[in-house]
Amino acid sequence: MSRRVAIVGIGWYGFRPVVEEASFREMMFEAAVRAYEDAGGINPRTDVDAFASCQEDFWEGIAIADEFAPEPIGGTLKPVFTIPGDGLQCVASAYMMIKTGQFDVVVAESHAKPSDIVNMHDIMLFAMDPLTTRAINMPNYHAIAALEAQAYMGRYNIPREALAYVVVKDKRNALLNERASYGANLTIDDVLSMPYSVSPLTKLDIAPLVDAAVVVVLASEDVARRLSDTPVWIDGIHWITEDPSLEYHNWEFPIHARMAAEAAYRMAGIENPIKELHFAEVDARYSFKELQFIEALKIAPPGEAYKLLLEGAFDRDGLFPVNPSGGALGEGVPLEVHGLARLLNAVLQLRGEAGRAQLDKAERAVVHSWRGVPTTTSVVAVLSR
Repeated sequence: MSRRVAIVGIGWYGFRPVVEEASFREMMFEAAVRAYEDAGGINPRTDVDAFASCQEDFWEGIAIADEFAPEPIGGTLKPVFTIPGDGLQCVASAYMMIKTGQFDVVVAESHAKPSDIVNMHDIMLFAMDPLTTRAINMPNYHAIAALEAQAYMGRYNIPREALAYVVVKDKRNALLNERASYGANLTIDDVLSMPYSVSPLTKLDIAPLVDAAVVVVLASEDVARRLSDTPVWIDGIHWITEDPSLEYHNWEFPIHARMAAEAAYRMAGIENPIKELHFAEVDARYSFKELQFIEALKIAPPGEAYKLLLEGAFDRDGLFPVNPSGGALGEGVPLEVHGLARLLNAVLQLRGEAGRAQLDKAERAVVHSWRGVPTTTSVVAVLSR
C-alpha cells in the first residue's frame, strides 16, 4: 500500500458545444488513442491491467450504457467496471486498485455528449427527490443553485460583484486555453448588467455544456518511471457524499468538499494548502461555487474568499491562481467528464505543457470536482510533479 501512483498519460477529444463528426464511442476512442500515445505508446490490450469508466445511463439515453465502454478504449476481454459518477471518482478507484499491489496500470475514462440530450430539464428533475423537490416541477432547475447562492451570500454578506469577478477572471483565463469555447474579455459591469436567469445568477454565472471525452492512464511507481519522463504523482485523493436530501443539506457551505479535502490533505501531508500548493482547479459550474469551494479546500476561511478574490489573489498572476484554465465558466461542463477536465488542466500545468495558459510556478496542485445540482458529492486530489 506504500507504493506511489502516477498519471503517465492523458488524452482528450472535443470540448466543443457540439461535436458533430463523432459519436460518444468515437470520442472515447480518439481520447484513448491520444492517452496511450502520451503514455509512451502503450498497447491497451497487453499493457493495461484494468479499465474504469465513469458514466451515467440517464445522460447516455441507453440502458446499461457501460456495455459500450470496453471496445472504444481497448478493454475488450479485460476487467472493465463502471462508476455512475464524476470522472475523478474513476481516478480515485484506479488509484486504490494500484495501491493494492495487484494492478500496475489502470485506465480511467469518462465521456459526455450533452448536445445529444433533447430533454435535459426533465432528466435533471428526475434526479431530484420525488417527494420534496421533483413534485414542484420547477421551470428552471438552476433555481436550486440560486437558492444555495442566496443562502451563502446572505450568510457571509457576499457582494454580487464578487460573483461577477469570478466570471470575468475565468472567462479571461479561458482565452489562453485551447480547449475553452467560452473565453471572453468582459468587465464586472458587463456581468452585472445581464438580466437574471434565476436570481442572483445571470446566464454568464452558469457554465454552459460541452461535448468531451478524457482518458487517463495511471501506473505504479516503477512502471511510471519507465513509461514517462514527466509523471504526475497523486499524493492524496478522496471523495465524500454528504446527505443528499435537500431538506437536510447545508445550503451555506459545501461540507462534502471540506471533508474530501481534509482526507486528501492528510494523505498528502498538507497542513497549509495556500502555502504548500501552487494553484487549484476547482468546480465552478456556477460562479458562487468557486468561492464556496475555495473555502472548502481551506484556501480561504469560510466567508472570506471574496475578499481575497477582489484583491486579485486568485488571478493567474496572484498569490494563488484558481482555475487558470478558465474552469467550467470558460471551458464548459462536459457532465461526468468535468472532474477529468479539471485534472487534465492540472496535469498539463504540472508538466509545463499548458501552452499560453502556463503558470510561472506549478509544482503542486489541488483538483476538485462536484457532480452538480442536486448531488452532494465532491472529489479532491492533490498532485505533484
